Amino acid sequence: MKGIEKLTARIEADAQAETAEILRAAQEKAAEIRAGYEAQAKAEADAAAQSREKAAQQRLERLEGAAEMEAKRRTLAAKQACIDEAFAKAKAELLALPEDKYAELLAKLAVKAAKTGREEIILSSRDKQRVGAKVAAKANAMLAKAVAPNLPEELKETKAGNVIAKVVTGANALLQGTAMLTLSEETRDMEGGLILRDGNVEVNCAFDTQLRVLRETMAADIAAILFA
Repeated sequence: MKGIEKLTARIEADAQAETAEILRAAQEKAAEIRAGYEAQAKAEADAAAQSREKAAQQRLERLEGAAEMEAKRRTLAAKQACIDEAFAKAKAELLALPEDKYAELLAKLAVKAAKTGREEIILSSRDKQRVGAKVAAKANAMLAKAVAPNLPEELKETKAGNVIAKVVTGANALLQGTAMLTLSEETRDMEGGLILRDGNVEVNCAFDTQLRVLRETMAADIAAILFA
């Protein structure tokens, strides 16, 4: 019996030892697996955090870019509004000139645009009634002075001087193969300025057109001032 007991005890001891070894190995493997999963989980968490941080940074950069573009757009719009206001004010000041100065301005426009001296001066209905005759007279006087600059001013101030001035003007016009500028019966829809017509050829000297051309020619200078 003792031999059997010893054998049984040995078998139990070996079984316990083997079981303990299997349990130890299983615990080690479980710890290894757990550590692996923890490392993977941490890596994935770090990657997710970096991805979120990158996405947040990219969104911030997009928002900053959009804000900068909007600021530039608003600044440009404000500067354009300033230019618009400046030219609108310039036109308003031209239209508000005293009658005599306004007529003189239109006369200068006509003289500058005249090529043959046979042109018709076309005005707006309002300007024709208000200053039409003055514009034609002043323009022709300017043309006369251009071809006869030495005619004494004191002579022109007398009635005789007026007659002589007209004669000189007419003579010069005939010598140059031209006639006097005339006020057209026709009117045009415009706020100010004039149109000079010779047959089918027209030169647009309306204020809106003149200011638009001036704005285009000054575009580089205006941009240099506003965008410096």
